Amino acid sequence: MTMTLTHAPSGPAREPLLPRLMADEPRFTLLGLVLGLALIPVFAAMAIDGRLYQDVNVWVKPAKFLASLSLYALNLALFARLLPPGMTARRSYRAFSWVVVFCILAEIAWIGGAAANGTGSHFNVATPAMELIYSLMGLFAVTLTAASLVYGIAILRHPAAPVAPTLRLAVGLGLVLTFALTVPVAGYMASAPGHFVGQPQTGALLPVLGWSREVGDLRVAHFLATHAMQVVPLLALAALALGRGATVGVWAIAAGYAVLTLATFAQALAGQPFLPWLG
Repeated sequence: MTMTLTHAPSGPAREPLLPRLMADEPRFTLLGLVLGLALIPVFAAMAIDGRLYQDVNVWVKPAKFLASLSLYALNLALFARLLPPGMTARRSYRAFSWVVVFCILAEIAWIGGAAANGTGSHFNVATPAMELIYSLMGLFAVTLTAASLVYGIAILRHPAAPVAPTLRLAVGLGLVLTFALTVPVAGYMASAPGHFVGQPQTGALLPVLGWSREVGDLRVAHFLATHAMQVVPLLALAALALGRGATVGVWAIAAGYAVLTLATFAQALAGQPFLPWLG
């Protein structure tokens, strides 16, 4: 994901991306790169390990989470430049960022370990130990998602950030929405017996995403919620390119995205598939 920085003869916009990310937020940058590289052995495992869990290759879920959390960490590193000066140097920030890194790594270890054992990670409460781990991972998930809220509030309160004001607003709102939408949707899904609302008969799924084409699927709203931090700024960039990047437009984009996410959540709760005409 890219951002249009304010124009200057030289400066941040002209720096190579990776060194800039390392300078701005080395912890999240390294984490994002490590998670991205970890996809290589996971894809290899997927190719040679044919075991299935609920009719899906056991390594599909680790691959999805590695990709999603790698993108999350790298986006945080990208947005770190928009934080108030000196924020990343504070002891409290460094401690919090290390906690977020730990939580992300713990989530990946949990999901990958379950795949290696040929079982499920989410919704697995078959034993008291697994139930305890599942609850603990839920706490870790909320903690790591809270980084988007911290970033969003800080960016919204920093009017001197080196981007167009409307884009700064879009980044801040996207980050806040990631937390505000993900926590209730994911929390409800974690308390349910599974991500389906209804009983699939044929197992028909949407390509790539794997969402049900027959019944309600809570993963649709969860996906939209977690990616608000990317989609809202990208839509704002498109609006800016069309010359329609007014503040009211950014608020409309954020509100529309929130409504769409909540609508898919309500649709899933009603037992309806995301794209019913494909069912």
